[in-house]
Amino acid sequence: MSTTESETEPDAAAAGAQLSTAPVEDAGGPVGIGVVGWIRWIWRQLTSMRVALILLFLLSLGSIPGSLVPQTQVDAMKVAQWKKDHSFWVPAAAKLQLFDVYSSVWFSAIYLLLFVSLIGCIVPRSWQFVGQLTGRPPGAPRRLDRLPAYATWRTQTSPDEVLAHAKTVLGGRRFRTEAGQGSVAAEKGYLREAGNLVFHLALIVLLVAFAWGQLFKSEGGKLVLRGKGFANTLTQYDDFKYGSFFSPDDLPPFSFTLDRFDATYERTGPQKGTPRDFKAYVTFRDGADGAPQKREIQVNKPLEVDGAKVYLLGHGYAPVVSVTDPAGKVVYKDAVPMLPFDSNLSSSGAVKVPDGYTNKDGHKEQLGFNAMFVPTFAGEGKGTMLSQFPAADFPVLALSAYHGSLGMDSGLPQNVYQLNTSKMQEFKGEDGQLFKKRLLPGEAMELPNGAGTVRFEGIERWATFSITRQPGSGLALAGAVAAIGGLAASLFIQRRRVWVRAVRGEDGTTVVEMAGLGRSESAKLPEELGQLAAALHEQAPTAPERPVKDTVEGERG
Repeated sequence: MSTTESETEPDAAAAGAQLSTAPVEDAGGPVGIGVVGWIRWIWRQLTSMRVALILLFLLSLGSIPGSLVPQTQVDAMKVAQWKKDHSFWVPAAAKLQLFDVYSSVWFSAIYLLLFVSLIGCIVPRSWQFVGQLTGRPPGAPRRLDRLPAYATWRTQTSPDEVLAHAKTVLGGRRFRTEAGQGSVAAEKGYLREAGNLVFHLALIVLLVAFAWGQLFKSEGGKLVLRGKGFANTLTQYDDFKYGSFFSPDDLPPFSFTLDRFDATYERTGPQKGTPRDFKAYVTFRDGADGAPQKREIQVNKPLEVDGAKVYLLGHGYAPVVSVTDPAGKVVYKDAVPMLPFDSNLSSSGAVKVPDGYTNKDGHKEQLGFNAMFVPTFAGEGKGTMLSQFPAADFPVLALSAYHGSLGMDSGLPQNVYQLNTSKMQEFKGEDGQLFKKRLLPGEAMELPNGAGTVRFEGIERWATFSITRQPGSGLALAGAVAAIGGLAASLFIQRRRVWVRAVRGEDGTTVVEMAGLGRSESAKLPEELGQLAAALHEQAPTAPERPVKDTVEGERG
């Protein structure tokens, strides 16, 4: 009796059923009539893997404007400058919420839809996978020779012994086996679907971690002079950004004082000037009444306090400048941080004297000085005012002087490193040009017409610190590791089934058939089936061929 191809196709389909937990895509229209049918259809579309991938792609595209356009919560000054430089695009950018991308309505909608889509994909697949774990491999199809990998031979070993050996061999290779009528079914590779589910669950964990981190995060920066301190309160920060659900009560109470900052550089060779080591030595206090503790903060080695991390970001020089009025009274003396603009710490800044100065006519004025500082000057007549080395080997401070109004009473914030000269007048030198001078430590310059004296007293160091609190970082790391592990399992583990059938032939020998089926065709499946067949063949070797004469006589008889 022969079996047609149409009869074997249902068997092959049943043999390959449930090799994956992927839900069946619904390509049709709404099922049912009315609102319920539409809701079911929309839910099936939303929870399909195709839509999840589209939403993930849209989320990636939506992040691009957040990288190209300055964000209000990150740097409001950059946003203001961008609006000034691109005034034509400001109305469109504002309507599209491009200055607050990650809290915008459209980005949040994509984010939430992706979250719902992934949950809708994972829940039914998880239940289906649990059912497969508790189920048994399906029985052997009627035509094993139609499967992708197939082997057969005849043996004198009885069918029961062959099947017993087959179960032992397959069990030894960690196949889950199930004995049937004249056959053994085996299955292996469940970790592939487990990895697939872990990968999708990890994506949800990453989304939760990202949302948690964005909503509750806080990050601020502070420039601290040597000998000065910082307390972790909002008023102490130079700049501060935070999430929507942030509360000032979430800031852990601590403080520290910068005792010393050390920096070493390569002195010779092609890497001259390359930084070798940066260390900030601080006196740390945990809580309002904590005992002082000596700590070191290095690049990529932050100080950790109650979920917050204090990172060392940068450093520079702060020349100590004093200013006396025409009467000889010291009206200003302070360390002025300079902002580096090259790798050798050539720095620029501004010295501002807002209060206490009275000119020789008895009128109150404000003084301002544009400043340029180089830690290692090349020397007079040896190029421009640029540093030759980042260490303070030959420090020089260059000042140019102004008097008038600094514009600090307008209520608008000012850049501490820049001098607003729109309401100021230049001090004129003997040549009628802007009065300026280079100073070595300890030197002073006399302002024109007896307006006072400016002295370069010495040099201090400063360091910038970033205090960050990202509550979802640990969860995000766990999700990323799980996603990589799950993806690796889903890519490198193959789900496959093997069947062994042993029946008594008409000539009295046992006919052994082995076949394998995988979720997708792979060259490894025939190779693995060959190894299994060889192992089983050792227990049930091929029967010797009968002589042709005996066969013919047997047929005549």
